[in-house]
Amino acid sequence: MANMKNVPVEKETEAAAAFEGTAANPQWGGRFASGPAAIMSEINASIGFDRILWRQDIRGSLAHAAMLQKVGLLTQTEENEIRQGLGDIAGEIAEGRFEFSTALEDIHMNIEARLSDRIGEAGKRLHTARSRNDQVATDFRLWVRDAIDGIQGQTQSLMRTLAKRALEFYSTPMPGFTHLQVAQPVTFGHHLLAYVEMLARDSGRLADARTRMNECPLGSAALAGTSFPIDRRMTAGALDFDRPTANSLDAVSDRDFALEYLSALSIQAMHLSRLAEEIVQWASAPFGFVRLSDAFTTGSSIMPQKRNPDAAELVRAKIGRIMGNLVGLLTVMKGLPLAYAKDTQEDKEPVFDATEAMTLCLAAMDGMIRDLQPNADRMREVAGMGFSTATDLADWLVRELRVPFRTAHHVTGRLVGLAEEKGCDLSDLSLAEMQAVEKDINASVFDVLTVEASLASRTSEGGTAPANVRQQAESWLARLGESA
Repeated sequence: MANMKNVPVEKETEAAAAFEGTAANPQWGGRFASGPAAIMSEINASIGFDRILWRQDIRGSLAHAAMLQKVGLLTQTEENEIRQGLGDIAGEIAEGRFEFSTALEDIHMNIEARLSDRIGEAGKRLHTARSRNDQVATDFRLWVRDAIDGIQGQTQSLMRTLAKRALEFYSTPMPGFTHLQVAQPVTFGHHLLAYVEMLARDSGRLADARTRMNECPLGSAALAGTSFPIDRRMTAGALDFDRPTANSLDAVSDRDFALEYLSALSIQAMHLSRLAEEIVQWASAPFGFVRLSDAFTTGSSIMPQKRNPDAAELVRAKIGRIMGNLVGLLTVMKGLPLAYAKDTQEDKEPVFDATEAMTLCLAAMDGMIRDLQPNADRMREVAGMGFSTATDLADWLVRELRVPFRTAHHVTGRLVGLAEEKGCDLSDLSLAEMQAVEKDINASVFDVLTVEASLASRTSEGGTAPANVRQQAESWLARLGESA
């Protein structure tokens, strides 16, 4: 999505120029006798960023016009003229021929003024039974709803990529960490599937937010509804909303849908940041677990050997601006009385910016996961470090010798200490050395002290046993509409 901030505004339209120096906005009518100060125009206008809403604004106007015709507030001829005029304007904007005006403040007034230029009186009738308050609330909901659909598609694409790579490496050992210390062996596939689960929850949050926001404010007018005999259910249906909003005061002032969307994006960005951090670690020389492709790394201006994981680092950083946008909008909204206040003009840029950032993050992460190459030998080597099979030894003592787990934990700890003193792994201790700590240990204990045996034993539901991982990867791919 293109960045809409600080987009230069083209020359004034004929309608705006005709009123220059006489009114702050020519659409306001006779209330104001003189124009605003230059700084007022600058702070008041939103066309530099809200022009991104043009598709939603035209769609809402088409639905409103059809409803006005149905209830007798427009003739069929007038609706036809409006429909044709809005279609022509959509073409002008799409082709870059539309002349936006700061004097007209926002996308709604720009389109309405241009429509009146093109078709005359019929265009001036379009605003019957609506206000910019319910108009912008509707347009913004439509935009956020479209954005959610786009993010959902990208999220599922990344989930498919992760699940495919998990199936590819369902049995490849790697170290599992707690406190960033080697804890127990897991498989690389199991690790990747953990992020599929996170993204699934992210997707669920976005779906929930979409369901909650899918009510249509159009027809709430400025704040109190309208005296015209409108059909709000018709416009709601035409715009694919589930129903009209129930309270006109709430409808024009509510921005919960934007806050909930930003909240969901913030949690998702946090998940992507965690994965990005792991990629940065894995790609470093001390780890050496993965190699990133040239497509997602950069070099150094002074060190020719460097391969910097810049794409991962930037994904890791994006949580700052996405979460900052959430906090910013919460701060804007926290003290606003009912109903509408101009403060809510500050709602759009945070949402646009966060959407752009998340769109980029998902695309970059999808590419990195698709391209990265694991170093299976190195991961297998580290998976066996740090006495990672100690828990398997304790479990063996409980299972085979019927030792209470706390006793088994103590015995295993003494054996780890002995191996540490000798500078060897648990499997390198002799049977006699083990029996000196626990006399009933027998030679079968060595069968559980390998990485592969540890992995194979973790068969509990959700565990890292390769058979489990393979089944889970295949299950996710099926759910995501992808053949294993």
